[in-house]
Amino acid sequence: MWKADDEITVVPDGGGRAPDVPPGRMLTKAGAFLAVAFVAAGALGAAQSATPIPTEVVQLTQFGPALGVGVVALLWPARVRSTLAGAFGRVRLGVRGLLLLATAPLIIALCVTAYGLITGDVRFTRPSAPHNPFALIVVAQLIGACGEEIGWRCFLQPLLRDRFGTLTSSVTVGVLWGVWHVQVFAQAPAYAGAFLLATVSLSVVMGLALDRVRSSRLLLAGGFHALINLGLLLFMDEEAGAVLPMALFGAACLAAALLWAWRAPARIHGISDRIR
Repeated sequence: MWKADDEITVVPDGGGRAPDVPPGRMLTKAGAFLAVAFVAAGALGAAQSATPIPTEVVQLTQFGPALGVGVVALLWPARVRSTLAGAFGRVRLGVRGLLLLATAPLIIALCVTAYGLITGDVRFTRPSAPHNPFALIVVAQLIGACGEEIGWRCFLQPLLRDRFGTLTSSVTVGVLWGVWHVQVFAQAPAYAGAFLLATVSLSVVMGLALDRVRSSRLLLAGGFHALINLGLLLFMDEEAGAVLPMALFGAACLAAALLWAWRAPARIHGISDRIR
């Protein structure tokens, strides 16, 4: 039912589906989130040099989406509560959650194998090589990934999915997520294109894996994201701006997305029920 302040109380109808959100209101909330996520990420990135936090450990820009959710929650608290339902709760991975987490090392393994076959070289950075303790990097990467995923996969994607369905919302969020990494567009066009292919494909993987998951969505999305980042840190050199590693990474992500889509053909085109 509708409240006077345009908030939504999630009351399922007879088919078990929550009320639809009018497009204008949905886009207003999405626009507010995106504006804050972009601006906050830029401000945090500029401020990081004034802090003792090394970018090797965590990039403060990752918390821009979390701030975006926070601002939207102040403006539309009831809507944000309903959209974030399933992001937290009792830790329950389930089969799809475990398959999602297992997909991350498979993507990295595919990248490493292809890179080795093409170049004859397998790159590996020992965990002891970074200037900071690797255990600290692992924990910080998970926290930073959750700072992103509470915005992209736990708020924006469910918000859009209610109107556009799982696949369309996943692709849309993947594009926005990729463009949000504005620094990538300072690289070669082929590098930026491969990066966008990777973000869209990873977004599809997470969107399909987390669709209708009712608990621990943030932990699963953040864990998957962190595993991808750690795998790239240890085995690839895409951060140097080299096109080949990024192209292989994008191709591996696309292969994973196609596999997930192939395993879920009946539900990717429909509008999913809101997670309650």
